Amino acid sequence: MSTSDGDQHEEQDQGTDADAPIPEPDATDRRLTPRQARHLRIALSSVGMAAMAVVLGLRIASRSSVLVVGVYGLALILCGIVIELSRNGRTRLATWLLGTGLTAAVGADWLLIP
Repeated sequence: MSTSDGDQHEEQDQGTDADAPIPEPDATDRRLTPRQARHLRIALSSVGMAAMAVVLGLRIASRSSVLVVGVYGLALILCGIVIELSRNGRTRLATWLLGTGLTAAVGADWLLIP
């Protein structure tokens, strides 16, 4: 069995492609990989969750109210949802949800809780 000249050239081309060096990313292209973005979102959500738990404890110590527990409890649940979304690869949705949710929690604290 002999191979045709075209097949031999394809095999040689494939061999050189496998040995070609992989180009390095530019120094100006500093984007996060999807995996790094997921880990960053999880870390930010965990920090937000810890911060909300501390603020909840301080607010309950100064003024025990169901509204305080409701606002900060929902913020804690939101951080947990964002962590799960990030683990499942929904980082853009998680980013928007984390930003708007925590802003809404702080705004609700400022507007609703005396």
